[in-house]
Amino acid sequence: MSYNKRTHLRQNIDAIKLALRLDKEQRQATPEEREILAKYSGFGGIKAILNPADKPEDIQQWSKSEVELFPLVQELHEVLRESSPTPDVYKRYVSSLKSSILTAFYTPQPVIDALADALKDSGITPSRFLEPSAGTGAFLSSFKETAPEAKITCFEKDLLTGKILSHLYPDDKVRIEGYEKMEGRYSQHFDVIASNIPFGDVSVFDPLLSNHEIPAVKQSTQAIHNYFFVKSVMSAREGGIIAFITSQGVLNSEQNKPIREYLMNTCDVVSAIRLPNNLFSDHAGTEVGSDLIILQRNNKNIVPSQRQQDFIESRKLSNGISINNLFRDFDRVVQTSSKIDTDPYGKPAIVFTHEGGVEGIAKDLRQMLKEDFSQHLDLQRYQTHKQNSPEKQVATAAEIKPTLESNSNDLNPLWQTDELDPFWQAIEDDWFPDNNQSEAVKPTIENKPEAPKQQQTYSGTLFDMDDPAIKKEPTPEAKPKSVTEQPLITLYDLFGFTQEERSQVSKPKKRGRKSKSQASKPKELPFMDWREEMAHNAAQQREKLQEETAAAYPVFDARREEQLERLKEEAEREQQERMKPIPYYNAEDMPSHYREGSLVTDENNRIGYLRDLEGFQPMFHPLQLTGTQQAKASLYIEIRDTYHHLYNNEATRLEANPALREMLNRLYDDFTRRFGNINDAKNLSLIKMDAGGTEILSLERYVNGKAVKADIFQQPVAFNPNEITHADNAREALTASLNKYAQVNLEYMAGFTGGTSEEILEELKGQVFFNPMIGAYEIKDKFISGNVISKAEHVERYIENHPDNETAKESLKALKEAIPRPIPFEDLDFNFGERWIPSGIYSKYASHLFDTNVSVHYAGSRDEYTLKADSKNIKIWDQYAVKSTNRTFDGIALMKHALHNTSPDITKKVNKLIDGEIKEVKVRDSESIQLANSKIDEIRNGFVEWLNEQSQEFKDRLADKYNRTFNCFVRPEYDGSQQEFPGLDLKGLGIPDLYKSQKDAIWMDKLNGGGIIDHEVGGGKTLIMCVSAYEKKRLGLVNKPLIMALKANVHEIAQTFCTAYPNAKVLYPGKEDFTPAKRAKIFNEMKNNNWDAIILTHEQFGMIPQSPEIQQRILQAELDSVEENLEVLRAQGKEISRAMEKGLVKRQLNLEAKLNNIAYQIENRKDDTVDFRLMGIDHLYVDESHYPNLNKIQTNTFNTHIINHLQQYIS
Repeated sequence: MSYNKRTHLRQNIDAIKLALRLDKEQRQATPEEREILAKYSGFGGIKAILNPADKPEDIQQWSKSEVELFPLVQELHEVLRESSPTPDVYKRYVSSLKSSILTAFYTPQPVIDALADALKDSGITPSRFLEPSAGTGAFLSSFKETAPEAKITCFEKDLLTGKILSHLYPDDKVRIEGYEKMEGRYSQHFDVIASNIPFGDVSVFDPLLSNHEIPAVKQSTQAIHNYFFVKSVMSAREGGIIAFITSQGVLNSEQNKPIREYLMNTCDVVSAIRLPNNLFSDHAGTEVGSDLIILQRNNKNIVPSQRQQDFIESRKLSNGISINNLFRDFDRVVQTSSKIDTDPYGKPAIVFTHEGGVEGIAKDLRQMLKEDFSQHLDLQRYQTHKQNSPEKQVATAAEIKPTLESNSNDLNPLWQTDELDPFWQAIEDDWFPDNNQSEAVKPTIENKPEAPKQQQTYSGTLFDMDDPAIKKEPTPEAKPKSVTEQPLITLYDLFGFTQEERSQVSKPKKRGRKSKSQASKPKELPFMDWREEMAHNAAQQREKLQEETAAAYPVFDARREEQLERLKEEAEREQQERMKPIPYYNAEDMPSHYREGSLVTDENNRIGYLRDLEGFQPMFHPLQLTGTQQAKASLYIEIRDTYHHLYNNEATRLEANPALREMLNRLYDDFTRRFGNINDAKNLSLIKMDAGGTEILSLERYVNGKAVKADIFQQPVAFNPNEITHADNAREALTASLNKYAQVNLEYMAGFTGGTSEEILEELKGQVFFNPMIGAYEIKDKFISGNVISKAEHVERYIENHPDNETAKESLKALKEAIPRPIPFEDLDFNFGERWIPSGIYSKYASHLFDTNVSVHYAGSRDEYTLKADSKNIKIWDQYAVKSTNRTFDGIALMKHALHNTSPDITKKVNKLIDGEIKEVKVRDSESIQLANSKIDEIRNGFVEWLNEQSQEFKDRLADKYNRTFNCFVRPEYDGSQQEFPGLDLKGLGIPDLYKSQKDAIWMDKLNGGGIIDHEVGGGKTLIMCVSAYEKKRLGLVNKPLIMALKANVHEIAQTFCTAYPNAKVLYPGKEDFTPAKRAKIFNEMKNNNWDAIILTHEQFGMIPQSPEIQQRILQAELDSVEENLEVLRAQGKEISRAMEKGLVKRQLNLEAKLNNIAYQIENRKDDTVDFRLMGIDHLYVDESHYPNLNKIQTNTFNTHIINHLQQYIS
């Protein structure tokens, strides 16, 4: 039976309407209603829903073959609108539908039944089943029949399909969200994972995979079909089954080889069967090649078998067709015939068909699956590791050793490890477990369910990642291990000492009496001495334990050693219990600067570090420290937390916090008095243990080799706290008023100068004017600028009602003097389609041209003209029309193109010889396009001739409208001649004074908070930047100005700045300061100190991390504009192809993946990276702003002072 789009669309609408009604009524579906819901088949074969259907005239943009679906698509949109409480919800529904057309090809039920039955017949009855792309639950339905007791979980990202699924299976766990939302606790959890997965080069953001250390895992997130495979392999338990119907590209594509290699490192191939191209023709109306791939999880893969090698390798035939080595013959292809043709993307391919229909395909598939399962399915492995298996299988150390040693096959680190900074990574890389064990102790492993992450605990070394299922069971003849054989967590473990290094620490002698000087003055141990001290402590504890237990429990000599041994074991167990990781007590209110590996204190004031911050329960891992180490670490933690609290508080509230600043100073002084400077070698070991320690090291900076406190100890660095309190003249007071209030505030200005408002106005006469429209004064640069004609008319109307207002009359006089000279009609250059010309004039011209009444309307929101003729005559149908083989463009259509200044995209169908066959293809009709363009030019040129024929009164009105619309603007003129520049060393610069143009530019910068200084070469732009930056800092207008320059002249700019202001505090890092190792230090220097200026190259500036919030704004703006851009093209009469529509959907999905990544970064920001937002930089000067890559962002999108940094981020 052929696929009927109208029937399927009708059934889909009925199912959606019912699901939305069930939601509203909050009830379950009846059996009859379930039948309606079950007929929903998705929109993979109904691309017509991509077409516009908002208004009746949209039907003109539909192809003839789909016009019959227009009323149904309109009904679909109406159903969604009526069921949406807000326009945003409606938009989400439509967006979800459109995205589903890329992948919504539902599998025929008999094919799924064949798979489920074959698994059951082979002994596979899952207890935990997952369908990651469920659709309406076809796989779920089949596996419920074969495994009725299974616990089922399914995901469906499409909102409407998910609603239908949840009503069809109300008793199962249905999650209406993407597969990427599945949490890490489902690692190695499911027995069987089966689905028809989506395909395409659509990116996915999954925090567990997107930044993974294994390249293939990370690569998988760039194509959704690869992602589903890798995610599912990680979610299947040992011996579990993954069965996916997917595109042929998974096995055929050469670019996919790393993914196939990864799959073969972790799985065995149970079956790989190529399905016929007509599998989906009846259910989705499309013919596409697909494969059924069935894998079995196997962590013990070491050397790939020949079958696995065939799975990995693909080859390209001489005709350009790529094919996987598993299909070197057709014995695993379900087909009755084959031919060389092309795939849906036009590439050469082998097309297989099956004449037996769906039932015939299912029959052949059953037989192939039966054969493959009998040969390649390891039923013993599946049953051995099944979650509810009552038997526990024990493996020897020799059996599990390959698994433990294989990093590539061990998938646990995906959920158990986190990305570490270089210091922590060095510790982890250098740590080796203690191999010097008694031969009587034999490791064993129990095959039991892996505990969820939040319930897993670790004891031993800092980065002990041993499998929690592994335990050490002493044999009957084994003796208990001593303290030295199995140490508790110590700084040995913390710093990664091997057993050989530990043995080189000299064993301390028995304690004797210490001298008075030794006892009263404890020595602070350097980094290496900490390890020696720990060895000394361990020996002391053993001796003390022996003495105390001997005194507390006097026994006969015969039993003394035995009881001492038992008591030592008890003491060890208690100590081990105390050192076990525990849930962090303050997880709910954890400070934002805490991250993986941060040193913290628990509720009992013990020192430890944090792990599993991205899990459900952050864990506190205690450290065994001496008293001195405990005191130092505790004080350091207080300094770090107080610093972050102070900076964040001031950055958020924009006001100083003296109490926190005093506390930070007190804590720092206490630390340095007891332990020395933070950057001292003896303290670096402690501070670098902390994940955020690098930033704390920047609290000290070195001047002439001596450590001094950073500026944050004395004053805020996140904002400028130094407001102006005095002004020497009215101009400075005016600058301060503009900066604080963005207007002329006379009362505020009088407070600076000590004069009256009248005195200030007199001093500023000619520089400020009264604006009746706002009832306040404005500076000349703002008032005598812009549309001065409109302003003058407003002032004239005001004076009519207030004839005695002299200040208003002065304002009117200044405005009229500034009005440009009117341009007469004869000097104007008119272009047909200019938006300023009233549409009524276009209507008159169109009516004149076509000899019939034509109305022209302009929609400003869409920037679109629409035309309508009362009746169409021979001029419209013939004289000004172009006829192609497929369509006629009449005079009305061509005039619309003339108004929009566009050309029609006319195509025609021709026969071409392709691969030895004559095929009909669509090509551009060049002759028709050329003819259309000539008639469009005739329409445009005729408009100017028609204008010249109109009356003089008409011409004068049109010229007046032009002058009032365009020839009315005046650019502001800035006069900076009265400025003073305290601190500017003119003598050092070797000049008598600044140029007038320089002073004017500096004044403009002060007034406007920025601008473009486009002076010619030699005009002194470098000095303008330097003086402007310093002046704005001096006046409190900015906090930290930053100057960007090219490599070629950055040194010259820095030298000019320091020469102009020799006492200025300038940060000018060299190239060596921006190496990866030193970059973090420089960023923190920028953040924690108050600089008069920071000078960087463009490249250095581009290395500053951008805050995720700004990245999110950029991507969201781009996402919002994607569909709008397509609508603009459609409004302009462009032909929107189906490929363009699908490309739009794909672009939106990829942008959404990026947005999800950014949102995750914002939500889980736990690192110590200083981004641009945190540095307190609030003003940028960009030298050579025409430099490539700095001219792509529209300036009306973001604030000027951050736009260039955003552009650096994008480029």
